[in-house]
Amino acid sequence: MKPETLLACAALLAAPLAAGAQGFAGMGTDAEGFAVPEPDPSFEFPADHGAHPDYRIEWWYLTANLEGPEGTPYGLQWTLFRSALAPGEAEGWESPQVWFAHAAVTTPEAHHTAERFARGGTGQAGVRPEPFAAWIDDWRMAGESFDDLTLTATGPDFAYEVDLTAEGPLVFHGDGGYSVKSEAGQASYYYSQPFYDVSGTLALPGGEVAVTGAAWLDREWSSQPLAEDQTGWDWFSLTFDSGAKLMAFQLRQSDGSTFTSGTWIAPDGTTEALGDGALSATPQEETQVAGRAVPTRWRLEVPERGVAVTVAAINPTAWMDTSVPYWEGPVDVAGSHAGRGYLEMTGYD
Repeated sequence: MKPETLLACAALLAAPLAAGAQGFAGMGTDAEGFAVPEPDPSFEFPADHGAHPDYRIEWWYLTANLEGPEGTPYGLQWTLFRSALAPGEAEGWESPQVWFAHAAVTTPEAHHTAERFARGGTGQAGVRPEPFAAWIDDWRMAGESFDDLTLTATGPDFAYEVDLTAEGPLVFHGDGGYSVKSEAGQASYYYSQPFYDVSGTLALPGGEVAVTGAAWLDREWSSQPLAEDQTGWDWFSLTFDSGAKLMAFQLRQSDGSTFTSGTWIAPDGTTEALGDGALSATPQEETQVAGRAVPTRWRLEVPERGVAVTVAAINPTAWMDTSVPYWEGPVDVAGSHAGRGYLEMTGYD
């Protein structure tokens, strides 16, 4: 992409995601003209693995906890975002859709990141539901089905190619995939595939590393997913040694309170929704990263499930220095339940 085209795409991206008083990254701005999620959703697959251009914001978000031959832990991220300037789709540069993507590899000593931009309608980026393919430039997540995928990305100092095989069902968060984000009722459609087995290769400055592990893919779309007074979130995806899993998040509000939600996922994929107040996430230790204090050790509790764990970053400096900056990296879990997972934190200025 030419520099002037990149700058144009960055400007288009900034329009719907400008930070301010309208929720973190503008996600609390009014959704006039866009479709909004409604209760009691009815999903259709494979169509809903694809894009929903009448909604303002959407993502295909994969994180993976990996291990090298000598037991070294690694984290991998691949995320494709779609952000709409207006609802609907059109051909060529008339398309109101803007695409951008983040890729990262985290080691205990380093955090490697890259970012891409594209305008919709040009073929440079997009998602096809069947056979599934999500791409931007040469970064791809594609396969004959959503259950069997190959994932690739490259950055200035890293690359990866891994295969993903789903060993469990899709999981729907909230009320059947309708995930409420605030007391005022803002919501998204939200489901995950948290059961991928992973194998492949990382290319790092020190050479290639064969890795195996597990991955978690989140699918979410909305038009006004946050309330105006919500300044950021702390999101956890944890896999315990027992085979159970936990998705949990808290949305931080300007008055100091939080709105929480989560999903308990049994080893067979059956779920229990955890409503506001059913879990608590308390910072235990901060790290100075990118000129700000970011909590990188947490106490996470779900009393009704007997969960009382410490969640600690494998690399506390895993800062995503991207157009909308945030912290994202792999974590270890200890306490009532042992395991590993991923932590994402936004809105730490």
